Amino acid sequence: MRTLKIALAAAVGSLALAGAAQAQDGGPTFAFNLGANTDYVFRGISQTDEDPSVFGGVDASMGIGYAGVWASNVDFGNGTDAEFDLYAGIKPTAGPVSFDIGVIYYGYLDQPSGSNEDYWEGKIAASVPAGPATLGVAVYYSPEFFGKTGDAVYYEANAAVAIPDTKFSFSGAIGRQEVDKAFDYTTWNVGVGFALTDHVGFDVRYWDTNKGKAVTGGLGDSRVVGGIKLTF
Repeated sequence: MRTLKIALAAAVGSLALAGAAQAQDGGPTFAFNLGANTDYVFRGISQTDEDPSVFGGVDASMGIGYAGVWASNVDFGNGTDAEFDLYAGIKPTAGPVSFDIGVIYYGYLDQPSGSNEDYWEGKIAASVPAGPATLGVAVYYSPEFFGKTGDAVYYEANAAVAIPDTKFSFSGAIGRQEVDKAFDYTTWNVGVGFALTDHVGFDVRYWDTNKGKAVTGGLGDSRVVGGIKLTF
């Protein structure tokens, strides 16, 4: 784990210096999003006790830098009502490779005293075009994960492809969540998106994990989730 910490720090430092020269003049631009899902699934696990979710957020970007906030309802069966995420980072490029290096803070409202649900993660992701597709990898690291369960690392490989001359796209990912004081598991998803307009999109996605009901209480079982997202 210490090796991963050093690698993350070194990558952030070197790419931040390399990408600083790409920053553009001018003020920030803002983008807003609103949406709803039949279930809020995060890394294969339902966050809403398999009930629908409503979410929204705002992103600010300037040059290669970005920051934003996002929120959704959640239901952990303990009184916690909502999640809010605060994040910031940079998106430098090196040849055909696009990087995303940042930090994310996950906060929870009305959580029980002593539940220690809030935590933060560092992120390094990279993507590259491959014909009509985009291929990517990502690593997330938290020194103290949800519920104060210690070091946690999430690895992911993903891919997306837009179908030429249509409004459809396909995407999928496979990831591995490892937590020091909780169970480790593998998750995967695959789905189809449809861009109704430049500002309205739909997504239908299949989610699953390699852990059964005995471990996840059924919240990591296979499921199909539909959603709509508006951007403006």
